[in-house]
Amino acid sequence: MSSPTSSAAQKSYLLLFRNTGPENYTSVTDENRSEVIGRWNNWYDQLVKQGKAVEGTPLRDETRVVSGKGGSRVIDGPFAEAKEAIGGFVRIVAANLEEATAIAQQHPGLAFGMQIEVREMTSHCHLGVVAHERRETAAN
Repeated sequence: MSSPTSSAAQKSYLLLFRNTGPENYTSVTDENRSEVIGRWNNWYDQLVKQGKAVEGTPLRDETRVVSGKGGSRVIDGPFAEAKEAIGGFVRIVAANLEEATAIAQQHPGLAFGMQIEVREMTSHCHLGVVAHERRETAAN
């Protein structure tokens, strides 16, 4: 699964942001908040300019977990283990896992305890389910 801005040698990766809760930013003063936000946005904007970032978004803390046959079990969160929850993601294109990791290592949120999971996207899973391209929706 590649983006329209990537060459044939590029692969898509997801950078999954964990440990992003407000407790990690208690040391950030109101005066410094805009600087932290600016560094975060600049990191992403630079990736866009380089043709590396495809999309990204934060995720709300409220969550729902569906499991069991026919989705019979539904649990609402956030949960006590929210530090492990995914707080957002950025989809990037990179030549390989090493380049994707190097991109993740530059994220300014790491200084505040954020963890980034780097995962290569694939065109199919072990069951044979095929990937589908993202389609724009009216609700964002």
